[in-house]
Parts: sequence; structure tokens; C-alpha cells
Amino acid sequence: MELYFSDNFFNMGETEIMNAAGEASGTMDLRSAFGASLDIYGPGRELLYTGKFQMMLNRWRVLDASEREIGLLRPRFTLFSKKFEYDAGGRGVYEIESPNFSKEYSIMESGAEVATFAKTNGWLRSNAYRLDNRSRLDDYEMIAIVMGVNAIRKRQQSSNSAG
Repeated sequence: MELYFSDNFFNMGETEIMNAAGEASGTMDLRSAFGASLDIYGPGRELLYTGKFQMMLNRWRVLDASEREIGLLRPRFTLFSKKFEYDAGGRGVYEIESPNFSKEYSIMESGAEVATFAKTNGWLRSNAYRLDNRSRLDDYEMIAIVMGVNAIRKRQQSSNSAG
């Protein structure tokens, strides 16, 4: 399914999730000004997933509605690309990669591309994304993963500019 969503300029508050037809398909509640956590709600306003940083680490935890961890996103060191790994436990390990200076990411499982996402804007506006999910992972779980990549990248850029 193709979905569109964005964070807010100050990483706080609710934002809509839209489908390809421009219809509301859920919401995200960005709960922290520092990009540290978010909740994802379905079309009926039911809580589906939570994403948040693991204490004191640059790892993004994805939890289901009952607060059980279902996956862990972590950055991978590379020189010429942006690379991440999402471990969904028994459901597989997904590699997420983008060339440096690109706004497009591929999500691979066992060497096959199963999803893509792209940042559609971001200069003097909040980041907006287009997600095309063809994987066996839930679309809303994928949104939590994309927002985790966004949060990790923000932390990396912040620490690089501070140092």
C-alpha cells in the first residue's frame, strides 16, 4: 500500500496519514519535542504501534499496542550510504539503505526489495514521506520504521553538528 505522512516542524502533536487517494488512513502522535517517541493510530483511532529510542542507545524500538517489542531498528556504519537494519524477530531482518545525498530508501529482505520510501520535502518545512510497502510487515509498522530512520538521522546530524 502507498501511504503519505509527515512529522511536525517541532516534532510534537498529531499529523495525518493519507493513502494514495488523499484519504485519511490514520494518525501519528509525535509525543516529544526531541523526536524520542511516537504513537501510530489506525483509521478507527485505535493505537497500533509505538516507536521510541532504547534507553541511552541510538536504537529505535517498535512496540505493538500492548507495548510488546516487535522490532528493533539500528544504524549500520558505512562511508558512502545511509544504512540501517530492522530486526523483526522471527519475521525477518530487513536492510534499509540509501545512497549518500539521496532522499530515497530501499528496504530489502533476503536481497529482494520489499518496500521503498522517499522524503518528499524538508527544507524549511517538516519532513514528509511517501511509503510503498510490498513486504509482509504491516503498513503502520513500516511507518514506525520510517519515522525511526528519520529520528536516528536527526540524532546523527545533531551530534555531527555539535562536534
